[in-house]
Amino acid sequence: MSNISPRIYLQDLDFFSYIDENGLINHDLDGIIGIYAIFNESKILQYVGYSRNIFTSLKQHLVRQPDRCYWFKFYQIDRANRTILEQIKNDWLEENQALPEGNGKAENLWTQAIDAKLTMTEEDKREYGECDEMGKIKLLKRVARKLEEEIKTKLENRQVKIEIRFNPKLKEEGLLDLK
Repeated sequence: MSNISPRIYLQDLDFFSYIDENGLINHDLDGIIGIYAIFNESKILQYVGYSRNIFTSLKQHLVRQPDRCYWFKFYQIDRANRTILEQIKNDWLEENQALPEGNGKAENLWTQAIDAKLTMTEEDKREYGECDEMGKIKLLKRVARKLEEEIKTKLENRQVKIEIRFNPKLKEEGLLDLK
């Protein structure tokens, strides 16, 4: 039995709106294994990824990159198979003829927790340098909460109604990631 699947062309797949008319990501994707491509408002490819749960991944990307998640395409597979998913991903990236930033120099912005420390003001940095350990944790939590509110405001402005809850423990490190 061969692990080689027929070639799946990105251009042949339908575009789906990231957020439906109710302000939600399609919940039918919850638990779906597969590969997906995310596009901006102008339908320009931003990122290609694969997941054991496309719904959860799309939600995570929306929070990390709210200004770049407007459309997506996906292809479902029955069982998680990294070899097949990597092949499809490589095919889609090749088909696009240009590496999207999300799969290149900005990949960490799509795949890693949001680093709120990067939004620290000069005043925050000075205060951080003068704090004891508990003071540093409090400052990082404050910076993370401020960025959390900015993200939630962006999502509200797009009429997103998805419940967003960040891991409170990570805020102590100045990081935001969904719980």
